[in-house]
Amino acid sequence: MRLPRGVSADRVINALERLGYGVIRQQGSHVRLRHEGPPAHTITVPMHDSLKTGTLHGILSEVARMRSISVESIADLL
Repeated sequence: MRLPRGVSADRVINALERLGYGVIRQQGSHVRLRHEGPPAHTITVPMHDSLKTGTLHGILSEVARMRSISVESIADLL
């Protein structure tokens, strides 16, 4: 699967909020989001205009593993 290029942190955060994550804090250029679960899960998203593909893949892969869904279904929300 090919991930979209030039995805902003805002788009990723919006997609994660649709999956049940909520912003719990922002420190500097990083935003922490939490899903109450089960299982409870916290993820950090760097606030960049364009996330690198490796960073985007890491975030999507971790969320997909914790929520038992596919990376493709999360990428479709972007």
